[in-house]
Amino acid sequence: MRPQTKNIAGLALLVAILQIPLVAQSQHTTKEESPSYTVVNLGTLGGTQSAAWGINNRGWVAGSANLAGDQTEHPFLWREGVMTDLGTLGGPNGTAGFPLKNNVGLIPAIVQTSTADPLDENWPFYCTISGNLCEGSNFINRGLLWVDGFKIPMPTLGGNNGFAFGANDWGQVVGLAEKATVDPNCVAPQVLDYEAVIWTPWNNRIMELPPYPGDTIGGAIGINDSGQAVGTSGTCGTPSPAIGIHALLWQDGAAIYLGSLGGVIDNLAYAINNQGQVVGASDLPGDTTTHAFFWQNGTMTDLGTLPGDFNSVAFSINNDGQVVGQSCDVNGNCRAFLWRNGTMTDLNTLIPSDSSLYLLSANDLNDQGEIVGQAFDQSTGAAPAFSLVPTHVRGEFAKSHLQVRDKPELPESLRQQLQKGRWGSRF
Repeated sequence: MRPQTKNIAGLALLVAILQIPLVAQSQHTTKEESPSYTVVNLGTLGGTQSAAWGINNRGWVAGSANLAGDQTEHPFLWREGVMTDLGTLGGPNGTAGFPLKNNVGLIPAIVQTSTADPLDENWPFYCTISGNLCEGSNFINRGLLWVDGFKIPMPTLGGNNGFAFGANDWGQVVGLAEKATVDPNCVAPQVLDYEAVIWTPWNNRIMELPPYPGDTIGGAIGINDSGQAVGTSGTCGTPSPAIGIHALLWQDGAAIYLGSLGGVIDNLAYAINNQGQVVGASDLPGDTTTHAFFWQNGTMTDLGTLPGDFNSVAFSINNDGQVVGQSCDVNGNCRAFLWRNGTMTDLNTLIPSDSSLYLLSANDLNDQGEIVGQAFDQSTGAAPAFSLVPTHVRGEFAKSHLQVRDKPELPESLRQQLQKGRWGSRF
């Protein structure tokens, strides 16, 4: 089947899927004082590292995993115990988008084509898990929607590159796309401006979302079922959180500034739930550290860090207002957190004490309270994707089974990978 025919078939299937009433609606978790979890190692695609970026209410997990040799990575879909390689658009690397908030089987992704970037912008496709520069970093990056085996490429705004991040139950996909506009003020090697977009793949319509007044570029990361999108805008440079000057909410096509925690850069919103609550990261005054934030009804709240840590970021929020993310010390030793009912908890204290996995980052959670992210396997030295399933253990067994776990000193290479992978490549 020719690619164009496959795209048409994929669009037809997408339309059919979006017309089917959802059977996996939100099921709110029971608010208990002491949740606990079983932990599942999701494996890899042959390499030593993987990471889960999103999980929906059907238990589908999307992420990226290294292939054998750890020089390339591909997006994956994990469901019912099986990890499926979703491939690319001809290039060597790809990763699933985040967070995965739709329940109709749509998997946004960022993948490389086999075409070299004619402007040599070399969007640095650092492997999103390892943080190392992957093979073939000079290829064009494109947004992609995977639906039931079909790959539907996201158009750009006239430029070459684009990213697809989140999608909602109505089939709206958010991301960023390059324009044909050459911006002489871009920080090299970036040449073209790019903007936040909402893409509706069933009619292949892409709508540009405006940056905050005075900014030149932007990117949308999360979207809810009301069509509210969140992300950031700032000054032109290679896509990274550092370009984010204004954390934004787009509603009815208008950009709404969410505020900041006092810093000038690294201000961006990652996710929004159906109640309009937003989470993300913002620099503190002086731009030497970043903290996770929670925003609601015009107020941005600093979520702080886990005890003894230096910086943090909130990656996702579910419809119960539970937040997950990552907290790190000054040496780059990171751990996953859950924030609920006003309290930030180290997720490593809520899993069995005999688990070999140490949870480095929690990247998404669904309305059942299932959490996914990346871990460090202390028995093998690998860094696999994980999934947590709530068990809600109570009583004396819970106290003995879930002991406080010491933070391990991570290998230097892994600390550097986490820092580069998170802040160097993931928007």
